[in-house]
Amino acid sequence: MKNKSDAYWREKLSEKAYQVCRQQATEPPYSGKLLHNHKTGIYSCTCCDSPLFSSSNKYDSGCGWPSFDAPLNDDCISYVEDHSHGMKRIEIRCKHCDSHLGHVFNDGPQTTGERYCVNSISLIFTDK
Repeated sequence: MKNKSDAYWREKLSEKAYQVCRQQATEPPYSGKLLHNHKTGIYSCTCCDSPLFSSSNKYDSGCGWPSFDAPLNDDCISYVEDHSHGMKRIEIRCKHCDSHLGHVFNDGPQTTGERYCVNSISLIFTDK
C-alpha cells in the first residue's frame, strides 16, 4: 500500500484524515474521538486497516492524544527521525502503508518506558 498515489489517498480519506495521515499534520489535543475510549479491542490504521495497537496497551497519559505503551508487535510500526517545528522527535508510521500516526516518547509508564502518542483520526477502533 506504500505505492498508492496521492490522488488515491485524497479520494479515500476525509480532508482532515488526509492532512494528518498523509501530510503529517496533528489534530488538536483533547479533540480526538478515541482519546477516552475504554472499550476492549484493537486499534488499526485508518488508511489500510492494519492492526497497530491493543486496548490492553492504552493508558491515560494526560497529553491529549490516545497513548499506548507498546504497539501490537515489532512489524506494524516504522520509526522516522522528525526535526520539524524545531524539535527532535521520533515519528511513528504504519509500516504497511506509511500513514503518519504520531510520535513515540521515552516518558511512558514503567511497563515499557515508552509513550506512543497517536492521533485519533489515524486509528480505527474495533471491539473484541
